[in-house]
Amino acid sequence: MLGFFALPKRSRGTRRIVLRTSAKVNLALEVLGKRDDGYHEIATVMQAVDLCDRLTVETADTVSLVVTDLALPTDDGNLIVRAAAMLGEAAGATKGARITLDKHIPVAAGLGGGSSDAAATLWALNRLWGLRWSRDRLAALAVRLGMDVPFFLGTGRALATGRGEQLEPLPGAGAYALVLVNPNFPLSTREVYGRVPAGWTAEARSTRRMVEALRTRSARTVAGALANNLESIVEPMVPVIRHMKSALLAAGALGAVMSGSGPTVFGIARSYDHARQIRSRVNRAGWSCWAVRTVSGRVIRAV
Repeated sequence: MLGFFALPKRSRGTRRIVLRTSAKVNLALEVLGKRDDGYHEIATVMQAVDLCDRLTVETADTVSLVVTDLALPTDDGNLIVRAAAMLGEAAGATKGARITLDKHIPVAAGLGGGSSDAAATLWALNRLWGLRWSRDRLAALAVRLGMDVPFFLGTGRALATGRGEQLEPLPGAGAYALVLVNPNFPLSTREVYGRVPAGWTAEARSTRRMVEALRTRSARTVAGALANNLESIVEPMVPVIRHMKSALLAAGALGAVMSGSGPTVFGIARSYDHARQIRSRVNRAGWSCWAVRTVSGRVIRAV
């Protein structure tokens, strides 16, 4: 059972911003090789989905964080706290904020939940503190928190290259229904990328294929273009990845693939009703499942 904390009543001068901040999946992900700076060169198509965390940010004298998931840290081990501190230092801001995170996106799941929360924190504090920073300026700060954090400051679909920070927005036309399946345990992104063999090289053929598939607006065509070359590294470590993919396909998904560095797997359905049917068929003890829709507008949305 989740723990909820009672907050003090707000004074008349208190301002409050409430945000829904989306998870993401990788419709295609290719690790192309290791860079001289220690990072990996990647090509990926990132897509926001409507599985969301809820972030409430209020004026306060100091920065504090309250979470509904008691397993989450509330100090600088949490990207939200680090985002607030980084923005405050960069802007010379002396104000605080009381931040409450209602967590729904699983942690270390390949869905970008922590990065999404960090981006929402920057977005909210920029307004709460009256900084008036541009999106590009926020994004330049966001990349210091994580390579995929800038994505969440934009719209729902983008091609990401370089270390993942070079973003090219893709047309949002074409909405898709997905089923997410998570085995209810975390998987370290650092550990997964640390297992990429020395000398690994690849070309971004699958990513280019996905960009072309999205232009058709066909769920079946997009499903046929799903790709993630990290699966060959993760599946031997985490055999349940293969089982979840097989379950989705057996339940009627048009295609299935691992998201990010895992362990979440998702499948594409013909419609949202079809996604709900698939979810009910694959839902079993030990797994969490969601039927979701893709997000075409802003990833961070005010409630």
